[in-house]
Amino acid sequence: MIDLNQLETEKKNPASTHIDELSPLEIIQVIHAEDQKAVDAVTPLVPKIAEAVDTIAHRMKIGGRLIYCGAGTSGRLGVLDAVECPPTYSTPPELVTGLIAGGSGAMFRAKEGAEDDESLGESDLSSLSVTELDSIVGLSASGRTPYVVGALRYAKQQGAFTAAVACTPDSPIAAIADIDLTAVTGAEVITGSTRMKAGTAQKIILNMLSTGAMIRLGKVYGNLMVDVAATNEKLRERALNIVAEIARCPREKAAEALRIADGRTKPAILIAVCNCTKEEANRLLMGTDGQLAAALRKIEKEVK
Repeated sequence: MIDLNQLETEKKNPASTHIDELSPLEIIQVIHAEDQKAVDAVTPLVPKIAEAVDTIAHRMKIGGRLIYCGAGTSGRLGVLDAVECPPTYSTPPELVTGLIAGGSGAMFRAKEGAEDDESLGESDLSSLSVTELDSIVGLSASGRTPYVVGALRYAKQQGAFTAAVACTPDSPIAAIADIDLTAVTGAEVITGSTRMKAGTAQKIILNMLSTGAMIRLGKVYGNLMVDVAATNEKLRERALNIVAEIARCPREKAAEALRIADGRTKPAILIAVCNCTKEEANRLLMGTDGQLAAALRKIEKEVK
């Protein structure tokens, strides 16, 4: 039996004790004031998050993946972060993956009972053939979700790197994981509704993990997403602007470079800069491990 009173995320928040008696403006002011605490709760974790990013990126460079495991809101946040990586950074769908208790259907309709099955977390993760190169991030506001516990235990057995993203201190998943990313957000405005502050803190952490890893992998130049997948009008326009800005060329030349590069932004930039072929641009990127900055420095050095 679970003693909810012992969980930080299940405690009653004194700031919202009489929230049902407040005006709409007062309700929102209470919620907004509490939301600030979610950001503050992440601040002490910044060094540990940086450490996790370094490990995740290193493992990705040698063939590893980033896999999120969670249930309910936590699981949905992991899936959301994962599915945004391919269009933003042109990553293959399997590089960053999200598992949610109850399967894909649980994204749209709650399947609360699925989170109580520890063996399901293990089996879902084992279906992905996890190895020691992979990084597994367990997500659970309470830090005790059996589905996540099972997944992290299995990941450890396979030698994978593991991180726990929780909102309750000294949790079971933190005890299992290699690195503890617990953001103590405190009692929710609506008691136990961890889709609120706890969910916000978890989303912040996931943004940092995936974005930090992608930057380390060379998918960002300056603050521009130079590996953007130009799959719709907005993203094609973004790619065009990125090529024109970095190559310092007219939009017409940038558009032609993108055409030659089959819509891929990084080789298009090199084509626009040095008027090389697509094959030459791709070879140059391969020689710099996909790092655009290094490729541009090499061109500049050769010109001099």
